[in-house]
Amino acid sequence: MKSNSLNIAIVAPSQNAYSETFIQAHKNWLDGNVKYYYGSVSNVKLEGEGELLSGTKKLLGKAMDAVSSKKLHSQKKALLDSWKKHKIDLLFFEYGTTAAQFIDVIKESGLPLIIHFHGYDASAHATLKEFEKQYAAMFAYATYVIVVSEVMHKKLLELGCPKEKIVKNIYGPNEIFFDLEPAFSKPQFLSIGRFTGKKAPYYTLLAFNETLKEFPEATLVLCGDGNLLETCENICRFYQIENSVKFTGAVTPEEVKNYLKESLAFVQHSITAKNGDMEGTPLAVLESSAAGLPVIASRHAGIPEVIIDGETGLLFDEHDVKAMAEHMKSVLKDKQLAKELGAKGRLNIQANFSMKRHIDVLNDLILKASNS
Repeated sequence: MKSNSLNIAIVAPSQNAYSETFIQAHKNWLDGNVKYYYGSVSNVKLEGEGELLSGTKKLLGKAMDAVSSKKLHSQKKALLDSWKKHKIDLLFFEYGTTAAQFIDVIKESGLPLIIHFHGYDASAHATLKEFEKQYAAMFAYATYVIVVSEVMHKKLLELGCPKEKIVKNIYGPNEIFFDLEPAFSKPQFLSIGRFTGKKAPYYTLLAFNETLKEFPEATLVLCGDGNLLETCENICRFYQIENSVKFTGAVTPEEVKNYLKESLAFVQHSITAKNGDMEGTPLAVLESSAAGLPVIASRHAGIPEVIIDGETGLLFDEHDVKAMAEHMKSVLKDKQLAKELGAKGRLNIQANFSMKRHIDVLNDLILKASNS
């Protein structure tokens, strides 16, 4: 229950992206009166109210911007006015890139600032180069900068963020996953995530193809979409394994629960992409482990911090398709091993990475920042 009287403005790129359930958790569970702003610098919206500038005001704003020396002055002024109208006490920005784009209006507001980094915003080469000056300015201004893995912590130190401002706070899964009782009813592997370079779904397919040679009855469910989806579909056609692989597209939480319940293990082969893009700590890994499934995943970013190799899951090095396949075969050979890894995984997440712990840390930081 929310008890804090603080007015918090959360600013994020999108309103309700299915792959950003952690942001929805912040919006719904932070202790305070949350106003949720989203969109681009040129079109900011407030949830429940719509565009900050619309109709005639938007046209007048564009006309004023055309003769002003300040870039997108009207939109940022509208954002400032909205923060004042709603008596905002603290700014909470999702993604370093979002804060970077608004750093001038943030500084003008004079409000305390917390920035939550999530992944690419701390690793992608082009992103870091594009926002180099803005990152320096927001690191200097921010009260706290939140990271979700030790790898990300080290990266932000390298980028010049003061050590005393960085707080590592790994995500927590939704509590509903702890209520799930896996049946291990199918020789099925589950993967959930966008089809992007850093998630390397093609490696998962290659490992699964090797697994099929020994266990032809096995199946793989790949949930999500993205620019590598067609590539992965073509890989299935090439190896003639279409009947063993299911591409679901975007899925609902209820569908995720059903897939988790019937599967043997969760699999993910994350890598550092050529452009530098990396994971933070994948929420799907936390959710699957909370649900009592063993996790078979690469030693990448924050994954080794939440999955204990040989105890709650089976880890392998990035790009090691052979090792991934061997781990998949291990749980197919021994369902009891899968059950034991999954049970220990659930206990580990409950004890160390619950959503309550994650939100409690954020609420504590918000109180400290508002009083600073």
